[in-house]
Amino acid sequence: MTDADDSAAFRLHPGAPRSPVILHVPHSSRVVPAGVRAGIVLDDRALEAELDHITDAYTERIAGEAARAARVRPWRFVNRLSRLVVDPERFPDEREEMLAVGMGAVYLRTTHRQELRPAHADVRPLIERYFHPYAEAMTAAVAGRLEAAGRAVVVDVHSYPEKALPYELHGDGPRPPICLGTDSFHTPGPLLDAARRAFADFGTGLNSPFAGTYVPLRYYGRDARVGALMVEIRRDLYVDERGAPRAEGVDALAGALAGLVERLSS
Repeated sequence: MTDADDSAAFRLHPGAPRSPVILHVPHSSRVVPAGVRAGIVLDDRALEAELDHITDAYTERIAGEAARAARVRPWRFVNRLSRLVVDPERFPDEREEMLAVGMGAVYLRTTHRQELRPAHADVRPLIERYFHPYAEAMTAAVAGRLEAAGRAVVVDVHSYPEKALPYELHGDGPRPPICLGTDSFHTPGPLLDAARRAFADFGTGLNSPFAGTYVPLRYYGRDARVGALMVEIRRDLYVDERGAPRAEGVDALAGALAGLVERLSS
């Protein structure tokens, strides 16, 4: 946890000019700016434990290694702040189903359904300062790929624990090594088939325990040139019992993700 100015809240890493692929890494950071930390009621030890639960550990590393290994380098959009600041993948209004457990775009509850922020907290300043600029920058990144390549493919890179956490609304379903999240409009058959082939050595499942994709709202349900897929990696594939990354697991996953990127770039 540290201070971070707004210009450091996210970063777009350029890829090949002709690449349509954006690897989106929204939940890999543990950084909580001091001003945001002041509004969180957990003590430091409890907050560190919550960050252990909620952070998609080392997914930025996996995406970075995949980008470097791919013959056509994808673009990467990386959130450099924790999702405990804002979650850029949640709807900022009543459309968000996770509001049922106090985890909309700004979380009020923890993964174990305990108080994170006061129930009466005014979340609008966080939405204005962090959520909207992030959404605008991601929209611009997709627009750039559409202009340069004629299409865009957003591949979300996430991870999830082997055992369900109390906040999960659909945690009683299968928890495959690789969960592929899809959207009926933005995930065409060839995109899903490419992902299944790329991760075949690990084993894949569909939309369980997490479903859906991330698409900027300007394009969501409107522009079929924007493809989207969520890749949820079960953490025991690459993280040991102490929470440290296992190099062989990271390397294997990065290689598979690079293979997916190459299929989508051709």
